[in-house]
This record gives sequence, C-alpha cells and structure tokens, in this order.
Amino acid sequence: MKFSRPLLMTLAGCALAASLQAQTWPGKPVRLIVPFPAGGGTDLIAREVANKVMNSGYTFVVENRPGSGGNIGVDTAAKAPADGYTLVMGQTSNLAINPTLYAKLPYDPVKDLTPVSLVASAPLVVVVGAASPYKTLADVVNAARAQPGSINYATSGNGTVAHLAAESFQKVANVKLTHIPYKGAAQGATDVMSGQVHLYISSIPTLIGHIKSGKMRPIAVTSLRRADDLPQVPAIAESYKDFEAVTWFGIAGPANLPKDVVAKLNADINKALKDPDLRKKLGDQGADVAGSTPEQFAKLIRDDMVRWGRAVRESGAKID
Repeated sequence: MKFSRPLLMTLAGCALAASLQAQTWPGKPVRLIVPFPAGGGTDLIAREVANKVMNSGYTFVVENRPGSGGNIGVDTAAKAPADGYTLVMGQTSNLAINPTLYAKLPYDPVKDLTPVSLVASAPLVVVVGAASPYKTLADVVNAARAQPGSINYATSGNGTVAHLAAESFQKVANVKLTHIPYKGAAQGATDVMSGQVHLYISSIPTLIGHIKSGKMRPIAVTSLRRADDLPQVPAIAESYKDFEAVTWFGIAGPANLPKDVVAKLNADINKALKDPDLRKKLGDQGADVAGSTPEQFAKLIRDDMVRWGRAVRESGAKID
C-alpha cells in the first residue's frame, strides 16, 4: 500500500506532536476529580497522594464532583479530552459495582477509562455510638436473632461496598438487619453517634476521625486480619471464616491516554507511594498503600466487576 507524501507528512507530524506532548507533560495544572464530597475517605486519600506527587513537578487541582454514587465525577473524567490533564480518583463502588447496580450507567469502566495506578485499599469498619449497649459484634448478632429486623445499620448508599458487605454478613451469620441508606457519609455518622441508628458501616478512612475522638466505638473490621491502626478490633473473619470485604482507590483518566503520559504518571505515583511520610499519613487514616502497574489495576477492575456484580444480583439491589 502506498501513501501520498502529504499524508506521510501529516502522520509524522501527529507522531511528533504526541511525542512532544509526552515530553513536556504536564505543562499546566492537572485536574484530579474526586467523585464524592470533601472530607470523605476518597477525598482524604486523593489529597494526600496529590500533595506528595506534586513533589515530582506536578500541580494538581483537586475538584470534588459528587453525585449519583460517584457516577457524575467518573463520567466527567471519562468524557474529558484524553490529554492527561483530567484524572479521577475512582474506587470500588463507581468502577466495579455501579456497572451492575445502575440500570443505565453513562460510562463503561473498561472501555471509557485508562487505568493509571491503584493507590490504596482499606477494610470497612462496623461502628456503634459511644453510648450504645452493643460492645461486640456477637452482641449485635444475638440481638438481631432475638428480634429479626430490629437492628438497623447505615451506609452511604444502596449498592455500596458497605451495603453489599452487610448483605453478605447477614447470610453467613443467619441474621436479618434493616438497611438505612444515606446520601454520603456525614448524616449517617451523625445519626449513629446520636443513637438514632444502631450501626454504621464504612471504610476506615471515612470513620477513623470519629473513632479516635471516642464518638464511635468500632466492633469489627472486614479484612481477613485485624487492621494495623485498629489492632484491638476483631476481624469478622475471626468468627466467620474467610469473610472479607475491602474497598480500593485508584487513579484513572479518559480512554486512550497517551502511553508515555500514563507511564510517567504511574512511575511518579508509585514513587510517591513509597514515601514514608505519605505511607504514615494514609496508614493513620486506616488505608493500606497499594500501588500497581496500569495493567494490574485494569485487571483488578475487571475481576471486581465480576465479583461485586454477582453480589449485587444476589442482594437484589438496583438503582434506576
């Protein structure tokens, strides 16, 4: 096949432009979208990571775009130009659960996004208010068996990791709890601290501040082993073998991001994640530093779409 000289010059020009873009990127601030309100676990992790990566010559502008279970923020990033200047801090709910939970999703996590790097993971924690009569998870189970449905629990919404984890727990423990979904973490936390709600389930980074202040009492974590920052709190797996439910956080961009840009960003994120100061800050928030290649992060998204998709269908959860 022969190409005309003008076409060859055009193709060469495009290749040169892409190469120069990768060499000069980032030449302006990079927008990092957080698809949840400020102050939550995803927001805290995003800001800590962004601050550390900026030491490698970046300027990040963190933008909170909450709504629709994180879908609005992720969709904004998915539809942005694929130039590396718009990224999103996605997590388990909006990248792995929502494709099954929502009847119509405006983006496809596999087709419409470029995974850059996994950043961190965190177990969930089950808490009660400081004045609650329930001291242990066994207390809750016994009360729930005595009066099925009388014990309620709050999460930040239908179909979240916390909701699906609670549904799974009810099956293995043979109990019936009543779910109270909230729009975000703040109001649910307030209601469990005041005693209006019996239990609250969320990621450790979201609730660690209330736990440390003594306003909430943790009674269980959902990792296979006890969390390093809550060593006194039993893992559910200690009583119910192999029970596990964790949430993860990772950075992605629009589909077809330039490979050189992805490689540079991935290298700088993973470099930042090795920093002792950042590891301590994330650890203090209850998060386990992860890091990955883009390919490893892509595989995690695909695998968890299958795993959590099955959990969504079994729970019957659905959002139109």
